[in-house]
Parts: sequence; C-alpha cells; structure tokens
Amino acid sequence: MTAAKRTADREWLGEVSSVVLVQALADLHVVYRNFFDSVTGRRKGPRVAAPRFKSRKDSRQAIRLTRNGFSVRRNQRLYLAKIGEIRVRWSRDLPSDPSSVTVFRDAAGRYFASFVVDAVDAAFPEASRRIGIDLGLCHFAVLSDGRKFDNPRFLRRAQRQLRKAQKALARKTEGSANRGKAKRRVAKLFAQVADARRDHAHKLSTALIRDNQAIYVENLSVAGLGRTRLAKSVHDAGWAQFVAMLEYKASRYGRTFGRIERFEPTSQVCSTCGFKGESKPLHVREWTCPACGAAHDRDVNAALNILAVGQTDRLNACGARVSPGSVPAPRGEAGTRPGPRMRAVGISGEPAREDVNGISWSA
Repeated sequence: MTAAKRTADREWLGEVSSVVLVQALADLHVVYRNFFDSVTGRRKGPRVAAPRFKSRKDSRQAIRLTRNGFSVRRNQRLYLAKIGEIRVRWSRDLPSDPSSVTVFRDAAGRYFASFVVDAVDAAFPEASRRIGIDLGLCHFAVLSDGRKFDNPRFLRRAQRQLRKAQKALARKTEGSANRGKAKRRVAKLFAQVADARRDHAHKLSTALIRDNQAIYVENLSVAGLGRTRLAKSVHDAGWAQFVAMLEYKASRYGRTFGRIERFEPTSQVCSTCGFKGESKPLHVREWTCPACGAAHDRDVNAALNILAVGQTDRLNACGARVSPGSVPAPRGEAGTRPGPRMRAVGISGEPAREDVNGISWSA
C-alpha cells in the first residue's frame, strides 16, 4: 500500500486514511478466502461466488476505522482521520469505548455510524408464559394464546408514491442532474418503507421477548416462498428479519427460542385431540375436527401446535405429539422426541459483541 501511494497512478490513495485502505484489503482477503474454501469444499453451506467489482449504479458507500483512525471527543463529536470532527446526533449512549466504527452512506444520501462495543446485558425477570407463533400474510403473527397482530404491508401502502416516483425517474435523461434527484427521491421512499418495517419488527419482538419465557416459531423457507406468486407479499412482511430479532434478543435477555421443522403439519393436526386431517387450501381459515368436533381457527390452531412441538423437545416437556403415531399420547402427559427437532438459544455468560447504530447525520 505504501509503495502504491508513491506511484503517479495511485498517489490519490494518500488523500484518505491508511486505516480505511488496510480494512478494505482485509475485507478482500476474507472474500477470496471464503470463495476458495467454498470451491474446495472446506466451507460448508451455500456456494460462495467469486468477488467482483462494485456496480457503478450502486450509490451506497462505507468505510471502517479501528481505534487509531477515530475517536469520540468530549464535545460529543466524532473525529475521523483525514476528515476531522463531525457533528452528530446520538441515538443512545455508548456502553463502553468502541473498538471500531463503520460509517456508511445509503442510497438516500443519509450517513450513519455503527460502533462495535463490549456490552453485558442483564436478563429479564423470569416469566411464566410460553407461546408459539404462526407467521402469515393475512395476519403478520398469530400467537397460541389467541392474539393476532395485523400485517402492516408497508410496501403496499407506499406503492402509489413509489409508482409515481419511478415513472418520473424513467422519463429523466441518463446522466442528467434531474435524474440524480429523481433517483434519490425513489431511494428515500424505499428507505422510509424499510425503516418502518424495521421499527415494527423491533417493537413487536421486544414486547414478545419481555413478556414470555419461551418462544417457538416455524422454520419457514422464505427463499422458497420468495419464488412463488406471493413473493412480493412475503418480502414485504419481513419474516426473516423479525425471527432473527427474536433469536438474538432471546439470547441477550435470557429467554428460550426455538424453531420447529418446516415440514411439521401444524395446519393439518387438531390441537385438541391430535387427529391429522388432509391438507387444507389457503382460503380455508376455519375448520372443524372430524374426530372430536372441536372448531378451530386455522392460524391459532397452528400456533398451538407449534407451541406443543417446541415444548416436547425440551427436557421438561408437557404436551401431546403434534404428529401422533398409531396411539397418540394424552396432552397432559409429558414426553420427548428422539433426535433434535428445534434449535434452542440460551444466554451466554461471556460479554456480547454488539453493533450499535449510534449516530447519524445529514450531509
């Protein structure tokens, strides 16, 4: 890097902090290492593609600095190397001295800073309730206790404004200043949708984690559902983001979180007697069990079955099997399943590494 700065073609590298350049090289090294490990089979999981240059149409930018490249001054301003002091608006106080900061600019032209700090979170007081959650499109979440949360449909509500802004963008001349303004207008509308969806997921997940000791959800294949005719509605709901928040907040605050298998017939099994019926189309929202005559709401019944499966996988399980054999056990009898059926997350005694979106400012 030092030799490159001394060449005529690369002398502009000296205009930015060397910490940023070193971090960029470190990121490139990680990307190449993951790619070659994926090709050779040493890396498990989905195939990792080869690194490629960033698209010139992508207006997002980001830099990362370590301790010797930034500092938080006593006047509550952020100092960045080769940039100077920047006035900021803090969203919260930092729990400890940050070890690094990532400054990024989104497509809407907004600047944010995300700090990495050492944080130790205290567990919530123990609660007595345990719930199962059935995620859907008619209702965003249906709980096993009968509560239903409406699907906000943020993207659908902003569709009219987005259509108008995108049409205006399409009429602008390529490379003109007006096209840049129209592009930022579209980006701001999408940013408002994403912010509203994230805020809704944070508030709901925090409330559920605070009030319940154990939470169980179904392991949905969002990627698969995103290739169906319901793709737009599925992505608008933001299930993956919501479930990820439940998982890390459960680990942080001493709650139990579990995922049951996605092929569990939660919508076909009667939560009262355990009778398994035939597959039901999506328009069937209520049905009556032919074995015991119990009337069920489709979503509430699924949430009850999710809770029952999650509880049977714990050591002190209580509840009947959702997929009973030839002789189903009574619901009052404790039982366990052979083999793991869900993934549980507990609280760790080690200090957590937390990314804190601490500050933002406008250009």
